[in-house]
Amino acid sequence: MTERNYSRTDPDSGAARQALRLTVSGRVQGVGFRPFVYRLAHQFGLHGWVRNEAGTVEIWVEGEASALEAFEQALLEQAPPLARPKLATRSPAEPQAFATFEILPSRADAPARIHVPPDYFACDDCLRELRDPDNRRYRHPFINCTQCGPRYTLIAKLPYDRPNTGMAAFAMCPECRREYENPLDRRFHAEPVACPACGPRLQFVAPGIATDRDNAAALTQAVAALRAGKIVAVKGIGGYHLICDARNDIAIARLRAKKPRPHKPLAVMVPARGADGLEAVRELAELTPEHEQWLRDPVRPIVLVPKKPHAPLSPRIAPGLHEVGVMLPYSPLHHLLLDDFGGPLVATSGNVSGEPVLTDNDDVTQRLAHVAEAFLHHDRPIQRPADDPVYRVIAGFARPLRHGRGSAPLELTLPFKLSKPVLAVGGHMKNTVALAWDDRIVVSPHIGDLDAPRSLTVFEQVITDLQKLYGVRAESIVSDAHPVYVSSRWARRAGLPVTPVLHHYAHAAALAGEHPDVANWLVFAWDGVGYGADGTLWGGETLLGAPGRWQRAGSLRPFYLPGGEKAGREPWRSALSLCWEAGVEWKQCPEDPMLAHHAWRRRLNCPQTTSAGRLFDAAAALTGLHYRSSYEGQGPMLLEAACTEDSAHAIPLPLARNRQGLWETDWAPLLPFLMNQKLTVTERADGFHASLVRAMVAQANALREEHGELAVGLGGGVFQNRVLTERAFAALRENGFDVRLMHQVPCNDAGISYGQIVEYQSRV
Repeated sequence: MTERNYSRTDPDSGAARQALRLTVSGRVQGVGFRPFVYRLAHQFGLHGWVRNEAGTVEIWVEGEASALEAFEQALLEQAPPLARPKLATRSPAEPQAFATFEILPSRADAPARIHVPPDYFACDDCLRELRDPDNRRYRHPFINCTQCGPRYTLIAKLPYDRPNTGMAAFAMCPECRREYENPLDRRFHAEPVACPACGPRLQFVAPGIATDRDNAAALTQAVAALRAGKIVAVKGIGGYHLICDARNDIAIARLRAKKPRPHKPLAVMVPARGADGLEAVRELAELTPEHEQWLRDPVRPIVLVPKKPHAPLSPRIAPGLHEVGVMLPYSPLHHLLLDDFGGPLVATSGNVSGEPVLTDNDDVTQRLAHVAEAFLHHDRPIQRPADDPVYRVIAGFARPLRHGRGSAPLELTLPFKLSKPVLAVGGHMKNTVALAWDDRIVVSPHIGDLDAPRSLTVFEQVITDLQKLYGVRAESIVSDAHPVYVSSRWARRAGLPVTPVLHHYAHAAALAGEHPDVANWLVFAWDGVGYGADGTLWGGETLLGAPGRWQRAGSLRPFYLPGGEKAGREPWRSALSLCWEAGVEWKQCPEDPMLAHHAWRRRLNCPQTTSAGRLFDAAAALTGLHYRSSYEGQGPMLLEAACTEDSAHAIPLPLARNRQGLWETDWAPLLPFLMNQKLTVTERADGFHASLVRAMVAQANALREEHGELAVGLGGGVFQNRVLTERAFAALRENGFDVRLMHQVPCNDAGISYGQIVEYQSRV
């Protein structure tokens, strides 16, 4: 069929006028895309209009053919930095002889093709104004434009217009209104736009101090409190931080005792200094180009970086570890605090441990009164929580450990198309949820562990919000197969068809979803514990196949966990269990083992497991590094930190078929090695990691001999361990394997919801 050519003579130039109607999808809302289109049309002398639909931008443009061609090319190539436009439709049209180019009001009645923008860091233009004494927004803690500021945490509903945001109650002053309505201004329809005269206000609250809503006074009082060694709860973009001087041992000890968070690493926010903003970070850490890139990334995540031996930080920031989580300030308020304070600040989540970050002024005042000694509030509402994202460089690439403010909602294209919308509710720890429809999936920010009532409340809020924001209602639910997980129980009560997916199948499927070019997989799915097909707790599995047809082909030797869930926080239990299983005595056990042994012999509250995570716990205890944990993964993290970059002696671990026909690796030879006090802890930690790498290669070789060439994947929370992952990656490649890791989705339980969708589709 021949495309019809519409044209009409332009009375001004005498040239034939043509018209195009374009629909642009992708991330085009909340990023200044309409004013960009407006300026582009003026640049090329074109007429017509642009408007928002429900998640897309519709453009009518007419003029000379050469100008239309240049406009269309520039539309994608010169788009605003935060935009991710895709040309969805293009059709010639009958010219209407428009005399100008206009921005029309948004349409909310069009079919939804929504892309919800995440929250953005303060851009360079706004920071220049923030620090310019002659600018009317000088030191305004809420400065923003179309290229920066809150989005996901600000939007109540779409389309993204001011009445639908947390700024609805703030009336613009005449000057802000003029900027907001001027298509050539960079604040044109910047929905959070405000200034000191009309915008949100800070309020400092502390015993004996007046609480006037004055930005300058509040900032001065907050900085004075931090310099005095106080703990201040500061309201940010997606929630509160608990902030104190990162060099003050006493302040950090008090924060840890009050929260309580005795050992878990604390994130540090560092002033942006120097040409690239990283001068102050380099005083603390050894940075690779990958670290530098991600610290400056628009997401502005927490990045785990190697700490310098004599870094000007309290040793209580990350006890026993060689890495520290560092981030640059991302909001104007953070920049002002860091600039005025003049040094690094602890910036840990303002929450009750394990719960989502707190967002409401009154909630924080009530629930964190036992921790914070002062509060820096503001009156701009946070519509939904979003904690800071966390990345770690592993095998040369910064991989997400947690998505949140700035990186979520994470929108990805699926390697297939769904026939109906599906909601995946994730696991129990590090929970995220995912909404998928057509070939799209949206993974929520980090919600957290679902034990606490508030976690369940936020879990339900996020599920409601995602469906509301994207205009998609789920018709089916995917859950973890564990029958008593909070998320699984919620799914069964929701009134929709539920498909349960085994925990480790979801881990493997998440990896497969990121690498759709692989047809046949061999995935090491190693983590803490997850419900297995045989009713035991899996955790050291080797899975063969692909989504929808996984076959358990290998595993670690099973053992029984005395105390069940208690073993996750008491590594000595795992260590004793291994010793009892192998008939080895552990003379250095710091606890009285009598009751635990009695229960173990009778299999009372002693579930069977193949957990690689508990194996790491046991190794940390047997080396004398760690016996009781105050946070998840503490023992394995300390064990990893004890390693060096030197080559280590690997203990050969027997590999044989078990009664179920699985290739089973026996960890028993590790026990005397780990307890050998003639060796240093470093030698034992290195040898432990090297032995597991050798065991993985042995399993992979055995299965390749049986099944031919396979791509090897490393998925599950154990592969947050950089030493293990990088050594396994290298060793497997040396043995000729194509090795794949997670890139976009966390390899830990935060990626379960994504993997559940991939596994679900393979069964439909």
